[in-house]
Amino acid sequence: CVNRNLGKSGLRVSCVGLEEMTTLAYEKWPQSRICNPFGLFFLPETVRAMTYVINRGMALYWGTSRWNSMEIMEAYSVARQFNQIPPICEQAEYHMFQREKVEVQLPQLYHKIGIGAMTWSPLACGIISGKYRSGIPPSARASLKGYEWIKDKIMSEEGHREQLKLRELETFAQRLQCTLPQLAIAWCLRNDKVNSVLLGASRPAQLVENIRAIQVSVLPKITMSIAAEIDCILKNKPHCKKGSRFSKEH
Repeated sequence: CVNRNLGKSGLRVSCVGLEEMTTLAYEKWPQSRICNPFGLFFLPETVRAMTYVINRGMALYWGTSRWNSMEIMEAYSVARQFNQIPPICEQAEYHMFQREKVEVQLPQLYHKIGIGAMTWSPLACGIISGKYRSGIPPSARASLKGYEWIKDKIMSEEGHREQLKLRELETFAQRLQCTLPQLAIAWCLRNDKVNSVLLGASRPAQLVENIRAIQVSVLPKITMSIAAEIDCILKNKPHCKKGSRFSKEH
């Protein structure tokens, strides 16, 4: 699990990484899009700019972040049409409550054009950590000014349903002798189409705890039968087309 190929490129990446800016951008502008708001019209310029950067030796590869399948395919088509360099990966949000894009859409793009997947927010901006099981602590991120959207999400009807599921998952994690965050990260890593999971941590101890999710004590326990039990708790497994495979038993 330590290193994985990024899509069908020759680039090898760590299966976990440390990220800050993507989560910050999402938290500050949760309704915005990182890609250009004017849509496909500016994609040729983006592809040309990235090709220029790579040809000048300032980068080896480039990827997208929070682009939809149509935009990624358009970028790939533009690159092929004008002899430019296409993206090799998409950076997408992925956790137990956000599954469709990474488990259905990106595997299809992988088979078509070799796009890899780097995922972020495995703990759903802290919601899956379990810290909100009894409400919102005064010191928690959701109680701070500017993060009201997290509080609204937690306090919503869907948020209450998610907290009930997290209580079940916490008991499940104890059965596997790990913490809920470790289980959540290992669950993301069990998807063999996820090339790297980007972790966010507010303190060193938290980072060390999260990294333990990739050690032999946790990840190998997420077998197909265990993953199926987790799916029974989550009840949100996205529909996959026949023949689409995105997970395997480790």
